[in-house]
Parts: sequence; structure tokens; C-alpha cells
Amino acid sequence: MEAAIITIMALLFLSFVALGAYVTVKAAKAAARGVDRTLDQARRTVEDTTLRAKSFGQTGVAGELARLRLSLRTSMRATQEALQAGVGEDASLKESLALFHRLSGHARELDEDLKRLEKEPDRAWVSGQLPELAARTERITGSADALRRAARDRAVKFAEDDLSTLSAEIDVEAGALRHWTEPETTQGPAPDAAAGSATGASGQSGQAAPRDGGEPSAITAPDPRRTAYPWEKSARPETTT
Repeated sequence: MEAAIITIMALLFLSFVALGAYVTVKAAKAAARGVDRTLDQARRTVEDTTLRAKSFGQTGVAGELARLRLSLRTSMRATQEALQAGVGEDASLKESLALFHRLSGHARELDEDLKRLEKEPDRAWVSGQLPELAARTERITGSADALRRAARDRAVKFAEDDLSTLSAEIDVEAGALRHWTEPETTQGPAPDAAAGSATGASGQSGQAAPRDGGEPSAITAPDPRRTAYPWEKSARPETTT
């Protein structure tokens, strides 16, 4: 019996050790991925800042290469962020995102070509390559911009349709809440007409109908202690001396 208890405790101890090691490894990998993302983001920020400075501060071949790279990177990054942000709500963007990944391969290849040409000493030859490089850049950025704008237009259209449907439902609900404004039909004569008829009959007779025992009856007023509506307060009875 004691041997079985010791075995179970040893197994539990080993399980806890294995679980702790697994959690530690997962945490280390997550931290490493976070560090990599931070370094990549910092590197991209430095490169974009450098390209922006070159595009504004330099002329000729160097400035044109910097402008092409900056235009390419800006368009691709904006499209990637737009598609990734919208694919969670619109599954149709998965196909668009797959097309963008294929386009990213061409954009990456072009960026590497432009980056290598920045170090090319033969500026005259590089200048001759600029028209073809500009055309490639325009084709890629044009495709990326088309995907991004189509995704944005699709999101705006869905938002407008949803807003129109919501507005119609709210109008119906508002009308239902105002149901008391509809005129109600009455089954009998109006209270004023009934009162007039009673007054006329009383005037013709000249006196009230006698009560049991020969005593004339008096028109009794409604009990002031009776509450006509739930929200009205009960009248306080008069005190008599």
C-alpha cells in the first residue's frame, strides 16, 4: 500500500515538473517571438526613415530609387494591415489575402533589386533601368491599392446596409411605442351627451324620483375616498364635529 502511494506521488511530481517545463518553454518561445517582432518593427522604422530622408534630401538616381522603395513598402504595408484587419469579420477577404501574399513575393523581389541597385557604382546604367523599375513598382502598388480600396468599399457598403436595416427596425419599434396616439373608437354616446340627456330628463320631471318610504332621493356625489386611477392619491375624508 505504501509503495503504491509513493509511486502515485512520484508520478504526480513528475507530471508537475513536465508541465512546468512545458509552460516555461512556451513562455520562452512567446517572448522570443515578441522580441523578434519588436526588432523587425524597429528595423522597418529605421529603413523607412532612411528612405524618406533620401527621397527628400537626394536627387538623381539615389533619390529615385529611394522614392520607389518607399512607395512600394508604404502601399504593401497599408494593404496588408487593411486585409488582416478585415478578414476576421469578412471571410471573403481570405481569397484577397491569399492573392496579396502572392503579390508580396513580387514586391519583395523588387525591393531587393532596388536595394542592390543603391550600391551599384555605375549610375549611368542604373539610370537606364529606372523606367522599367518604375513600371514594375507601379504595377505592384496599383494591384495592392486595388485590393485595399475594394476591401474598404466592401466594408463601407456592409456598414451602410446594416445601418439602413437598423434604422428601419428602429422606426418600426418607435411606431409601436407610440401606439397610444392612434384614435380610439367609442361604443356608446359621449359622456357629455349622456349628461345632457340626464339633465333634460330631470328638468322635465321637475323633481327627483321618490325613494322607498316616500322620501325624495338626493343626487349623491362620488365617494371622495375612492381613487379613480392608481396614480391618484386618495382624498382625505372631511372631519365632522
